[in-house]
Amino acid sequence: MPGSQSSPVPEKSVWLARLERRVQAWRERRARSRGRRPTVAAVPGYGGQGWVRVLGRALIVPPQPTRSSSEYASVRGWRSFASVPVADAAVQITIGGTTHDVIADRGGVVDVVIDADLPPGWQSFTMSVEGGTPVPARAFIVGADVRVGVVSDVDDTVMVTALPRPLLAAWNSFVVDEHARQPVPGMAVLLERYARENPGCPVVYLSTGAWNVAPTLVRFMRRHLFPAGAMLLTDWGPTHDRWFRSGRAHKEENLRRLVREFPDIRWLLIGDDGQHDDAIYTAFTAQHPDNVTAVAIRRLLPAEAVLAGGRTVVDHHAAADVPWVTASDGAGLLERLQDADVLER
Repeated sequence: MPGSQSSPVPEKSVWLARLERRVQAWRERRARSRGRRPTVAAVPGYGGQGWVRVLGRALIVPPQPTRSSSEYASVRGWRSFASVPVADAAVQITIGGTTHDVIADRGGVVDVVIDADLPPGWQSFTMSVEGGTPVPARAFIVGADVRVGVVSDVDDTVMVTALPRPLLAAWNSFVVDEHARQPVPGMAVLLERYARENPGCPVVYLSTGAWNVAPTLVRFMRRHLFPAGAMLLTDWGPTHDRWFRSGRAHKEENLRRLVREFPDIRWLLIGDDGQHDDAIYTAFTAQHPDNVTAVAIRRLLPAEAVLAGGRTVVDHHAAADVPWVTASDGAGLLERLQDADVLER
């Protein structure tokens, strides 16, 4: 259109994105030449009446040491990133007795909605790549009568990571043994308590973490007795128009999607003040006040805030239409949610 101007696309970002794709394609060819075949890393999904959001990633996994086959074995973080994503992989999803053929994206990620009429609760199905061995997967189906749910951040909300600081994030992600990661005190009790008081309540872990760490997060949640839930992660690396994908946009888009998919559910939103959770939840609550039951923001401890590069400003929410509570751990948040009559005493 004459006189209109489009936003310039950073040339370096485009070049880096193309380079990343070429490197991944070379890694995939090299792995296949060694006789390795792709598989699926299934990620817990969710669904409603007549549909399921299936999540997973097609990749070629490097040989695992025998000693790391146990869930309790020592596993370094870098192993989560050693797998090779299979771009545009042909994936078969067998659910409700019907097989559906889908195509993964350029990062090997499968994020599709499948028509399936399943009963409420956790339901199992299988996924496979290129006709290979089926891998078990599951999704939580939300009942039509459910009216409350939980959306929780992960980094520095349920797991102590101090993620915002880049060098420390790299250390935590690639070097630290996964068993060295510690849960935020009391958060498992808070989440389990809310889910128990609201039978059928969906739990969604909405994180800026990479898809690579999904298996690690599932094991972490299980070890520390967090309630099982769907995991909405993102992808790292350059895109066609930016150096790194926006974690904030990822959270905002998925929150809006949950409102479209479950218009009758009111969500308990849980996050921390180390990133942008307060700002994201503030905007979301203003736009969708009827879809939020309360907001709980965990305050980072002084040492954690220093490692995380400081805190974000938490707005004053005394006049908010929904309860808005803060504390330094899960026990404090639980108590304040009880005071606000969001949880029973």
